[in-house]
Amino acid sequence: MTEALIVRGLNKTFAKPAVSDLDLTVHAGELYALLGPNGAGKTTTLRMVAGLTKPDAGEISVFGIDARQDPAGAKGLIAWAPDEAMIYDRLTPLEYLEFVAGLWSVDPAVARTRAEALLAQLGLADEARRRCEGFSRGMKQKVALAGALIHDPKLLILDEPLTGLDAAAARLVKDMLQARVEAGCTVILTTHILEVAERMADRIGIIAGGRLLAEGRLDELRARAGDGTGTLEDVFLQLTAEGAPA
Repeated sequence: MTEALIVRGLNKTFAKPAVSDLDLTVHAGELYALLGPNGAGKTTTLRMVAGLTKPDAGEISVFGIDARQDPAGAKGLIAWAPDEAMIYDRLTPLEYLEFVAGLWSVDPAVARTRAEALLAQLGLADEARRRCEGFSRGMKQKVALAGALIHDPKLLILDEPLTGLDAAAARLVKDMLQARVEAGCTVILTTHILEVAERMADRIGIIAGGRLLAEGRLDELRARAGDGTGTLEDVFLQLTAEGAPA
C-alpha cells in the first residue's frame, strides 16, 4: 500500500515539549482523523508536515519525498487549511482563488474553471464577486477550503474544518471531502467533533502529550481499549485517560 505520509521520531519543543518522538502513517487515498485533547500537539504536528514549522528532529516523508531534504517538492503535493480562515477580505472569492492558483502556477483558464466549480460546490456561487470582508466566519472557512483545493493537492490537511459552519454548510464540506477521497485525494483532519471522525474516517490516530497513543480503524481502537462496542468517544476517553504508549 502506498503511503501518503510517514512521520518518524518527530520532535518539537517550544517552552515545553509539544511533540515527542511521534510516529504515524497515513495511507494514500484515505481520510485520517488525528484526534487528541487540547494541547496534545495536533496542530503543531500538522504544521510541521505542511512545512510551516521546522521540526527539532525526526523524518517526514510525503508520497516518498523527504520533506526536510526537498521541502518544495513535498509542499507542492500538500494543501493546508487552518482553523482560522486566512483570506484577503478586500478580494472577492473568485479573485482570491485565482490569486492562490497563480501562486501554484495553475493555468489561468484552468484556475477559473476550478474556482467556479469549487464555489458552486460550496454554495458560494452567488457570492463569487462579492468582497469577503462582509462574510460570516463560516463563509470565510468555505472560501479558505476552496483555496486549499484550487491546485488539486494530493494531500489535504485540515485543522478543525467544521469550525464556524452551520449544519447545512458542514454537510456540504463533509460531502466534498468524501468526494475528494473517493477521487484519490488523501485527507488528514483534526476535529473535536468525535461523531464526525467516527462516521467519516477510514483510520484514526489518537495523541496526547505529543505522543501517539493508538492508531487504526475504529474496531482496532476498540480492541486496544478493551471495548468491543463502544463509541469513538468512549474509546477516546479511555485511551487518553490511560495515556498508554503507542
